[in-house]
Amino acid sequence: MATHLVYRLTNRGPKCTIKQVSERRPTPDKHEVLVKIHAVSLNYRDIVIANGTWPFPAKDNLIPCSDSAGKVVAIGSDVEGFAIGDKVVAAFDVATLYGPLKDWNHGHGGPIDGVLREYAAFPASVLVKIPSESKLGFPQLSTLVCTGVTAWNALYGNIPLKPGQTVLFQGTGGLSITGLILAKAAEATTIITSSSSAKLALVKSKYGVDHTINYKTTRNWAAKVNKITNNNGVVFILENGGSGTIKQSLECITAGGIISVIGFLSPAKQKDMPDVAGLALAKGVVVRGITVGNRNMLKDLVRFVAARGLERPVDKTFGFEQAEVEAAYEYLKSGKHVGKVCISLE
Repeated sequence: MATHLVYRLTNRGPKCTIKQVSERRPTPDKHEVLVKIHAVSLNYRDIVIANGTWPFPAKDNLIPCSDSAGKVVAIGSDVEGFAIGDKVVAAFDVATLYGPLKDWNHGHGGPIDGVLREYAAFPASVLVKIPSESKLGFPQLSTLVCTGVTAWNALYGNIPLKPGQTVLFQGTGGLSITGLILAKAAEATTIITSSSSAKLALVKSKYGVDHTINYKTTRNWAAKVNKITNNNGVVFILENGGSGTIKQSLECITAGGIISVIGFLSPAKQKDMPDVAGLALAKGVVVRGITVGNRNMLKDLVRFVAARGLERPVDKTFGFEQAEVEAAYEYLKSGKHVGKVCISLE
């Protein structure tokens, strides 16, 4: 019996336990494709699922993580369009090929087993082939799945971003840096915030962001954004803070702009909750909740990244050994990263 190595969250909560085990290697059914996983990308979601604070469904004894890239090693009898050796990524949600996610019950690494393992059998319908001209390595490719699609959805899922428009990104994590790269490729003007001047300097030198704001030293960062934009405001905001930052986001969004609510890193106390409905109405803005995106968005993103030859923002890559996987989780939790944290199985 062929086996492979798998990581499982044997205990979720403040003292979570992730354990490497040997299990039977999956075999694809007639509608599935077996993929040898070469790299996995971590997300903040993986941290909150592990520590038990994720507010949506997550199964017990879970194989964690939703984002991977690998090669096709076996193909089900009824599958067409794939060949042995194809590089592929799998969509975040197995039930959503088009349109919005209808629930949180079908996402890898939460309600269903994820990708932190050597082999995975995926429904062929959720896979996207990587174009042969792409020069990206597997860690970079793995970052396209959740972070990449979320940023793509924020910029193109409603009214598409146009050249010359201005986009604000909150923080210097993987999502913001991914969105920054996409926005720069679309010839947009970009602004990014952080509490670390060192991180802002790095993002400026490495990714070419147009404007930076340290929100720790500039408490009223919305006023600074309005000054940068000559009081026109920004057209798009990738809102990672949530209730604690959305008031200032509404103060610096342009009339008719789009705020994509993605994270909840900075929750407000109940007494400090802003009147989002009133503020949104006053400016006629769109406040969108972003729940990753569908397989078709992943396909569009892969094509765009390959056609433009865009790099992916991998900050650090760890190994697949037990100590390395635990270190990857701790590094992401520390907040020291600028970009994505990955695990390589090669």
